[in-house]
Amino acid sequence: MKKKSMRFEKLLEGTTKRVFSFNPVLSEKAGLSARNAGRTVDIFMATWMGRTGIAIILFFIAIALGAKLFVPYDQYASFTDIQKGPSWEHWFGTDNSGRDVFAQTVHGTGPSLIIGFVAMAMSMFIGTVVGLASGYWGGWKDELIMRINDVFLSIPWLVLMIVIASIWGRQDLLSIIVVIGITGWSTTARIVRSQVLSLKTLQFVEHAKAIGSSEWHIIRKHIFPNVVPLIFANAILTVAIAILSESTLSFLRLGPKDVVTLGKVLEEAYAWNAATVGPYSWIIMPGLFIVFIVLGFTFVGYAMDEVLNPKLRKR
Repeated sequence: MKKKSMRFEKLLEGTTKRVFSFNPVLSEKAGLSARNAGRTVDIFMATWMGRTGIAIILFFIAIALGAKLFVPYDQYASFTDIQKGPSWEHWFGTDNSGRDVFAQTVHGTGPSLIIGFVAMAMSMFIGTVVGLASGYWGGWKDELIMRINDVFLSIPWLVLMIVIASIWGRQDLLSIIVVIGITGWSTTARIVRSQVLSLKTLQFVEHAKAIGSSEWHIIRKHIFPNVVPLIFANAILTVAIAILSESTLSFLRLGPKDVVTLGKVLEEAYAWNAATVGPYSWIIMPGLFIVFIVLGFTFVGYAMDEVLNPKLRKR
């Protein structure tokens, strides 16, 4: 594994240097970044959780992208068999309307992943901006922003999502993404702020202030690059939380109505007593899809912790 990572590191370093060969300074910086990236990949892939998590995520992404290739039926197509168990024709059985559960589960994987990634991006953007501003400004601005952040942290996320989703009144894909995105930024803001508070007292930031660099320049060039690893590690776990949040909202009948998601399949199975009447695969299989997707992102998140925290690495 280490030899493969070293080959990757050398290949990446050589490629970046060729791309930036017109500028020796940029070429050297790019080469250094490539070496650092290679070492990060080396540490990450040395953990079994990192390898397993990546494999699981890629597997479900492949399922989502190739849904039409894997499933011969449309997720809305109905058959004469109603709430029947698994068979060669219907691997996961059929639901109360005679629709193929396997088709719904596979086609529901894509929207669930979209909600996870887009809601994560929204949460990371809001949390990063709030954390950078609060930590760098300090003083009364920091106090005001953190008190608002504490309000979001003190309210249980599920209750907050239910309230916002009810007030919003819309139940489409975009609305659910916005609801999850605007309720999941507070933890990221707190993490980023803590890192900024320690970074802004270091000498390289003081030197930048001394030569007259603007606040925007200092944040963009000196502080933000040093908080990116923490943001990335938190983002991985936020994807898992966003997917679970959508499943919870769908289970409470507050999920998107315009697309099929794994949470929606699970909610319909529960509503039609699949856990007692059957087919059991109707409620078990979409549940397992959710569990393994979340498990994959959780494994990657823990592996990133080992990359960022040397104390967690096994000697």
